[in-house]
Amino acid sequence: MELQNQLKTLAEKVVKLKGQIDTEESTKHAFVLPFINLLGYDTFNPTEVVPEFTADLGLKKGEKVDYAIFQNGEPIIIIECKNWKEKLTAHNSQLFRYFHTTKTRFALLTNGIEYQFYTDLEAANKMDEKPFLEFDITQLKENSINEIAKFHKSNFNIEEIVDNASSLKYTKEIKKLIAEELQAPSYHFVRLFAGEVYSGRLTEKVMGEFTDLVSKAFTQTISEKVNDRLNSALNKEAEKQQEEHKEPEKISKVNTTEEELEGYRIVVAILRRKLPVERIVHRDTQSYFGILLDDNNRKPLCRLYFNGSNNYLGIFGEKRKETRHLIQAVEEIYQFEEELLKSIDYYEGN
Repeated sequence: MELQNQLKTLAEKVVKLKGQIDTEESTKHAFVLPFINLLGYDTFNPTEVVPEFTADLGLKKGEKVDYAIFQNGEPIIIIECKNWKEKLTAHNSQLFRYFHTTKTRFALLTNGIEYQFYTDLEAANKMDEKPFLEFDITQLKENSINEIAKFHKSNFNIEEIVDNASSLKYTKEIKKLIAEELQAPSYHFVRLFAGEVYSGRLTEKVMGEFTDLVSKAFTQTISEKVNDRLNSALNKEAEKQQEEHKEPEKISKVNTTEEELEGYRIVVAILRRKLPVERIVHRDTQSYFGILLDDNNRKPLCRLYFNGSNNYLGIFGEKRKETRHLIQAVEEIYQFEEELLKSIDYYEGN
């Protein structure tokens, strides 16, 4: 928890000061050295953190890497820094040349905002071309914080980090491929699923149709997974809101059904692609179940009419004009994903 708070404080400092930082040297002092320090290494101890570390390579003499962190008299991490305005490119970097001349297993390339950690998974003593861990300190996720913690002086264990590095690196690459396939499914990806469910010949026309179907199926599956994880939290929030608005002297005529809450959770699962969950608020009435932007009656996103013999989904368009759609089952709300996402644009000005 302490490391998490320190990282958050440093991230806030980076965001606040970066506009005033113009050089690589000031980037090092303002952003990189504090990061090394919060990992538990004493940046004022020249036997622990060595600036301008030199490791001569063949005929090349006197080349230096910005910092080397030492433990038991041996370098454990070498660090090359760039100006925060520069993009990180490890190719042609001194890190490649220095990596196999030292006994270190880890190299760090950073501009004080983006951090890329490298090791030698593919060939011994030769730095991999791709990092096994990379993150933006201003957009840290919990799993990245857990990995950063392994480099803390009190936790540092070379074997454990290297063993985990392979999993991190290839998981990252697989996640990248999945994201690309979800954005624009490739021919082979679509064929994998089409071949399992379609018994006919996979013509160009059929493959075109399945490209759209595969994309929709994955989007809906992800939305449903998110929906399942939201269930517990949203149910608790709904119970809390009902409790807060309950009037002891009067019996409310509004009956919020599980079907309406299920519809709300589906709408949240769709709209969260553009909005934080907390901005999507529901209000139930006797005649309809309303879903609002920012809990504002003047910003209706949609309404669920589940109190009659037929169920309708009302979606708001330009000038708050409502269009009602007959639905047979609550899951059919997923079919109106584009219309629901577009309803946000009328208020957000996109």
